[in-house]
Amino acid sequence: MSVFEILMLLCFGAAWPFSIYKSYTSRSVKGKSPIFLLVLMSGYVFGILNKIFYHYDHVIFLYMLNLVMISTDFGLYLRNRKLGEEC
Repeated sequence: MSVFEILMLLCFGAAWPFSIYKSYTSRSVKGKSPIFLLVLMSGYVFGILNKIFYHYDHVIFLYMLNLVMISTDFGLYLRNRKLGEEC
């Protein structure tokens, strides 16, 4: 288990609750890139797969937590895009 990997995941993960809150309250897709979110989601999936197949340790839970938060933000992006179309 790498301390630097843990710190990296904690730093990246710290930003997602704010992004989720902003997406939820703004009800807008302005400033959001679905491709960027999908690339990040893919990166976390590959990180999880690496932990499963090559070097399993408890850091996998940070990868999963970040993936859940990014997926939530992506889901809010889809909701907000639909809300924008209804106007």
